[in-house]
Amino acid sequence: MVTVGLAFISALVGWSATAALAAYAQRRPGVAAVGWLIAALGMTVGLSAAVIGAMFDFGELTFRLLQIGISLLGPLFMAWGAFEYGVRSPRGRFTSRLLLSAFTIVPLVVLSVDRVSARFGETFPALGDHYDLIPRSLVNVTQVVAAVLLVTAIVAVARRASDHRNANLAVLGLVALATLLSVLVGRFGLGIVGPLMMLGAVSALWGAAAMAARPRRDSYDDDDDYYDDYDDVAEDTDDDLQEEPVRRKRRKAETYDDYYDDAPVRQAPPAKLRGVITIYTLADGQGPGFDRLADAVVAQVAEREPDTLLFACHTVPSATSQRIVYAIYRDELAQEEHEQQPHVVEFVRLGANHVVATNVIELSLSGAAASEGLAGMLMPR
Repeated sequence: MVTVGLAFISALVGWSATAALAAYAQRRPGVAAVGWLIAALGMTVGLSAAVIGAMFDFGELTFRLLQIGISLLGPLFMAWGAFEYGVRSPRGRFTSRLLLSAFTIVPLVVLSVDRVSARFGETFPALGDHYDLIPRSLVNVTQVVAAVLLVTAIVAVARRASDHRNANLAVLGLVALATLLSVLVGRFGLGIVGPLMMLGAVSALWGAAAMAARPRRDSYDDDDDYYDDYDDVAEDTDDDLQEEPVRRKRRKAETYDDYYDDAPVRQAPPAKLRGVITIYTLADGQGPGFDRLADAVVAQVAEREPDTLLFACHTVPSATSQRIVYAIYRDELAQEEHEQQPHVVEFVRLGANHVVATNVIELSLSGAAASEGLAGMLMPR
């Protein structure tokens, strides 16, 4: 009866964790959250089957469901979610998804149909006591792949300079703990200790997902809103002082309003005009955060940089993870001063948390035509 009670509690906590992970995945969508949700669901279904097995002795169906959940789906999808959470390389993520498909489908079919041997009792049965060589080998290889994914994710986060490195390592540490506990119970059963360890596994995964879904705050920002440093800057006199070191280096530089009597009209471009196109590839689920940063820096450029003639950020309908920023500067000096502005430096620093790849194309303008009011429409001053 003790085993039944512990199995029931672990299954109940598992269903609660699954519901919480579903809410986290909806609140902060991402591939990692989906992977952890699948892992929690697989383990919970297995634990629910274990409750029936503990009450009426395990059979083939309850044994298969338990082992598929805690030995295959749980460890593999927890590790894959950790990899997606910690690694930013598009090639690495693509490779991990190929591995996930291969090491989910084949072992799942084999564990579902391969014959099982020996008699069962009321305690959690060990994988090796009832499966033959082929399913055991497939599970072993799958768990090695899961370990490689976990270690790669931890190393990637540890090597990457970030304000959130310790928090990210804590998330991955909890996922690694949950994976280890699940693997141990699946391999050895562990009698009455098995349900307790699975309770720890689902709780650790729940905690990791909760930490990952928690809004992050940068060290420079003491306000409640992550982006408050960009709000109402015009009303903050300290910001005006902050901009002074990188004001125009030319003496008697003309402002935008002095340079143009009205909105700019169609004319031949000066020979020194410079242009830059920057293509950002965003991490999964990072579009809204990057867009808020881009909107803020566009507003600051429009207000404070008269020699940045055009600065705009565009989404790409056919590639939702890409953003294209293009800029036109009056000359090379204007470009240099733009890159030194505090709001641009801060945009680059914060944007690194959302971006996995950046391509920069520098242009020397040889000819152009623009409708009246284009710059005024894009960058109202």
